[in-house]
Amino acid sequence: MARGKVVALLGAESTGKTTLASALRDALVADGHDAVVVSEYLREFCVDSSRAPTREEQRAIADEQTLRIANAADMHEIVIADTSALMVAAYSEHMFADTALYADALAVQATYDLTLLTALDLPWLADGLQREGPHVREPIDASIRRALLDERLPFSIVAGRGDARLQSALAAVKHLSMPSIESPKWHWICDRCGDTDCERHLLPLPLGEGRGEGCGAD
Repeated sequence: MARGKVVALLGAESTGKTTLASALRDALVADGHDAVVVSEYLREFCVDSSRAPTREEQRAIADEQTLRIANAADMHEIVIADTSALMVAAYSEHMFADTALYADALAVQATYDLTLLTALDLPWLADGLQREGPHVREPIDASIRRALLDERLPFSIVAGRGDARLQSALAAVKHLSMPSIESPKWHWICDRCGDTDCERHLLPLPLGEGRGEGCGAD
Protein backbone atom coordinates (compact mmCIF):
# COMPACT_ATOMS: atom_id res chain seq x y z
CA MET A 1 0.00 0.00 0.00
CA ALA A 2 1.32 3.45 -0.94
CA ARG A 3 1.92 5.97 1.81
CA GLY A 4 -1.16 8.04 2.55
CA LYS A 5 -1.43 11.77 2.01
CA VAL A 6 -0.83 13.89 5.11
CA VAL A 7 -2.74 17.11 5.73
CA ALA A 8 -1.20 18.99 8.66
CA LEU A 9 -3.33 21.52 10.54
CA LEU A 10 -1.36 24.30 12.20
CA GLY A 11 -2.56 27.34 14.07
CA ALA A 12 -2.55 29.21 17.34
CA GLU A 13 -4.68 28.01 20.23
CA SER A 14 -8.46 28.24 19.95
CA THR A 15 -8.49 28.60 16.17
CA GLY A 16 -10.65 25.54 15.59
CA LYS A 17 -8.04 22.97 14.56
CA THR A 18 -9.59 19.99 16.36
CA THR A 19 -13.13 20.79 15.24
CA LEU A 20 -11.92 21.31 11.68
CA ALA A 21 -9.93 18.06 11.70
CA SER A 22 -13.02 16.03 12.62
CA ALA A 23 -15.25 17.84 10.12
CA LEU A 24 -12.67 17.41 7.38
CA ARG A 25 -12.36 13.68 8.07
CA ASP A 26 -16.13 13.22 8.08
CA ALA A 27 -16.49 15.08 4.78
CA LEU A 28 -13.75 13.04 3.13
CA VAL A 29 -15.16 9.74 4.41
CA ALA A 30 -18.60 10.73 3.11
CA ASP A 31 -16.94 11.35 -0.26
CA GLY A 32 -15.58 7.80 -0.29
CA HIS A 33 -12.06 8.37 1.02
CA ASP A 34 -10.24 6.41 3.72
CA ALA A 35 -9.48 9.35 6.02
CA VAL A 36 -8.41 9.41 9.66
CA VAL A 37 -7.51 12.04 12.26
CA VAL A 38 -4.31 11.88 14.30
CA SER A 39 -5.11 13.80 17.45
CA GLU A 40 -2.76 16.19 19.20
CA TYR A 41 -0.49 14.25 21.53
CA LEU A 42 0.24 17.38 23.58
CA ARG A 43 -3.42 17.51 24.64
CA GLU A 44 -3.26 13.85 25.67
CA PHE A 45 -0.08 14.50 27.65
CA CYS A 46 -1.63 17.44 29.53
CA VAL A 47 -4.76 15.46 30.40
CA ASP A 48 -2.85 12.38 31.53
CA SER A 49 -0.24 14.35 33.51
CA SER A 50 -2.58 17.06 34.82
CA ARG A 51 0.09 19.61 33.95
CA ALA A 52 1.84 21.30 31.07
CA PRO A 53 5.09 19.73 29.82
CA THR A 54 8.51 20.94 30.88
CA ARG A 55 11.16 22.13 28.45
CA GLU A 56 12.92 18.76 28.65
CA GLU A 57 9.72 16.91 27.67
CA GLN A 58 9.00 18.93 24.55
CA ARG A 59 11.15 16.92 22.13
CA ALA A 60 9.61 13.60 23.15
CA ILE A 61 6.14 15.08 22.60
CA ALA A 62 7.12 16.35 19.15
CA ASP A 63 8.64 12.98 18.23
CA GLU A 64 5.56 11.09 19.39
CA GLN A 65 3.31 13.32 17.28
CA THR A 66 5.50 12.68 14.24
CA LEU A 67 5.53 8.92 14.86
CA ARG A 68 1.75 8.73 15.17
CA ILE A 69 1.29 10.64 11.92
CA ALA A 70 3.75 8.37 10.11
CA ASN A 71 2.07 5.22 11.42
CA ALA A 72 -1.34 6.46 10.31
CA ALA A 73 -0.01 7.33 6.85
CA ASP A 74 1.16 3.73 6.47
CA MET A 75 -2.41 2.51 6.94
CA HIS A 76 -4.76 5.15 5.52
CA GLU A 77 -5.31 7.07 2.29
CA ILE A 78 -5.56 10.52 3.90
CA VAL A 79 -4.30 11.53 7.35
CA ILE A 80 -5.54 14.71 8.99
CA ALA A 81 -2.87 15.67 11.53
CA ASP A 82 -4.05 17.78 14.46
CA THR A 83 -1.30 19.04 14.66
CA SER A 84 2.40 18.44 13.82
CA ALA A 85 5.75 18.73 15.59
CA LEU A 86 6.04 22.27 14.26
CA MET A 87 3.42 23.44 16.75
CA VAL A 88 5.46 21.95 19.60
CA ALA A 89 8.51 23.80 18.29
CA ALA A 90 6.61 27.09 18.17
CA TYR A 91 5.39 26.71 21.74
CA SER A 92 8.86 25.70 22.93
CA GLU A 93 10.16 28.95 21.53
CA HIS A 94 7.33 30.93 23.12
CA MET A 95 7.44 29.30 26.56
CA PHE A 96 11.12 28.45 26.99
CA ALA A 97 12.95 30.59 24.38
CA ASP A 98 14.08 27.25 22.95
CA THR A 99 14.39 27.05 19.16
CA ALA A 100 16.17 23.69 19.08
CA LEU A 101 13.10 21.77 17.89
CA TYR A 102 12.56 23.76 14.70
CA ALA A 103 15.12 22.01 12.49
CA ASP A 104 13.68 18.52 12.89
CA ALA A 105 10.08 19.75 12.91
CA LEU A 106 10.51 21.67 9.65
CA ALA A 107 12.28 18.74 7.99
CA VAL A 108 9.29 16.54 8.79
CA GLN A 109 6.80 19.25 7.82
CA ALA A 110 8.39 19.40 4.38
CA THR A 111 7.40 15.77 3.77
CA TYR A 112 3.70 16.42 4.35
CA ASP A 113 1.43 16.87 1.36
CA LEU A 114 -0.53 19.89 2.53
CA THR A 115 -0.21 22.39 5.37
CA LEU A 116 -3.27 24.33 6.45
CA LEU A 117 -2.92 27.33 8.78
CA THR A 118 -6.05 28.32 10.69
CA ALA A 119 -6.73 32.05 10.76
CA LEU A 120 -7.23 34.10 13.94
CA ASP A 121 -10.87 34.82 13.15
CA LEU A 122 -12.49 32.71 15.90
CA PRO A 123 -13.02 33.85 19.50
CA TRP A 124 -10.62 32.53 22.12
CA LEU A 125 -12.07 29.90 24.48
CA ALA A 126 -10.48 28.45 27.61
CA ASP A 127 -9.51 24.77 27.48
CA GLY A 128 -7.82 23.77 30.72
CA LEU A 129 -4.05 23.46 31.02
CA GLN A 130 -3.37 23.61 27.31
CA ARG A 131 -4.28 27.25 26.70
CA GLU A 132 -2.59 30.36 28.07
CA GLY A 133 -4.87 33.13 26.83
CA PRO A 134 -5.80 35.21 23.79
CA HIS A 135 -2.61 37.27 24.12
CA VAL A 136 -0.46 34.37 22.85
CA ARG A 137 -2.34 33.80 19.61
CA GLU A 138 -0.71 36.49 17.49
CA PRO A 139 2.87 35.66 18.60
CA ILE A 140 2.34 31.95 17.93
CA ASP A 141 0.70 32.67 14.58
CA ALA A 142 3.65 34.88 13.65
CA SER A 143 6.16 32.20 14.70
CA ILE A 144 4.48 29.54 12.56
CA ARG A 145 4.33 31.83 9.53
CA ARG A 146 7.95 32.88 9.94
CA ALA A 147 9.15 29.28 10.22
CA LEU A 148 7.22 28.14 7.14
CA LEU A 149 8.20 31.15 5.05
CA ASP A 150 11.86 30.98 6.04
CA GLU A 151 11.96 27.37 4.83
CA ARG A 152 9.83 28.20 1.77
CA LEU A 153 7.27 25.58 2.79
CA PRO A 154 3.88 26.10 1.11
CA PHE A 155 0.76 26.54 3.19
CA SER A 156 -2.84 27.64 2.74
CA ILE A 157 -4.89 29.84 5.05
CA VAL A 158 -8.18 28.43 6.34
CA ALA A 159 -10.69 31.06 7.45
CA GLY A 160 -14.39 31.51 8.08
CA ARG A 161 -16.82 30.10 10.62
CA GLY A 162 -18.72 26.84 10.63
CA ASP A 163 -19.24 25.34 7.20
CA ALA A 164 -17.35 28.19 5.55
CA ARG A 165 -14.18 27.14 7.39
CA LEU A 166 -14.68 23.52 6.34
CA GLN A 167 -15.24 24.48 2.71
CA SER A 168 -12.10 26.61 2.80
CA ALA A 169 -10.12 23.56 3.93
CA LEU A 170 -11.81 21.18 1.49
CA ALA A 171 -10.97 23.48 -1.42
CA ALA A 172 -7.29 22.86 -0.69
CA VAL A 173 -7.55 19.19 0.30
CA LYS A 174 -9.44 18.15 -2.82
CA HIS A 175 -6.35 18.90 -4.90
CA LEU A 176 -4.60 15.99 -3.19
CA SER A 177 -6.73 13.45 -5.05
CA MET A 178 -6.28 14.97 -8.51
CA PRO A 179 -4.77 12.29 -10.79
CA SER A 180 -1.41 13.61 -11.86
CA ILE A 181 1.74 11.52 -11.60
CA GLU A 182 4.22 14.34 -11.21
CA SER A 183 2.05 17.31 -10.33
CA PRO A 184 3.60 19.63 -7.72
CA LYS A 185 1.97 20.13 -4.35
CA TRP A 186 -0.91 22.55 -4.78
CA HIS A 187 -0.71 25.58 -2.56
CA TRP A 188 -1.66 29.20 -2.29
CA ILE A 189 0.37 31.76 -0.43
CA CYS A 190 -0.39 35.42 -0.75
CA ASP A 191 2.63 37.62 -1.27
CA ARG A 192 2.10 39.28 2.12
CA CYS A 193 1.78 36.15 4.27
CA GLY A 194 4.40 37.46 6.65
CA ASP A 195 1.81 40.06 7.66
CA THR A 196 -0.94 38.80 9.98
CA ASP A 197 -3.39 41.14 8.21
CA CYS A 198 -2.68 39.74 4.76
CA GLU A 199 -5.72 37.47 4.67
CA ARG A 200 -8.18 40.16 5.73
CA HIS A 201 -9.89 39.68 2.37
CA LEU A 202 -10.91 36.19 3.57
CA LEU A 203 -12.62 37.51 6.68
CA PRO A 204 -15.79 39.55 7.24
CA LEU A 205 -15.07 43.28 7.14
CA PRO A 206 -16.51 45.66 9.75
CA LEU A 207 -19.24 47.87 8.36
CA GLY A 208 -17.78 50.78 6.45
CA GLU A 209 -14.25 49.36 6.17
CA GLY A 210 -12.94 49.05 2.64
CA ARG A 211 -10.22 46.88 1.19
CA GLY A 212 -6.72 48.12 1.74
CA GLU A 213 -3.94 48.26 -0.76
CA GLY A 214 -2.11 45.08 -1.65
CA CYS A 215 -3.52 41.64 -0.96
CA GLY A 216 -7.21 41.35 -1.79
CA ALA A 217 -7.56 44.98 -2.87
CA ASP A 218 -10.36 45.64 -5.34
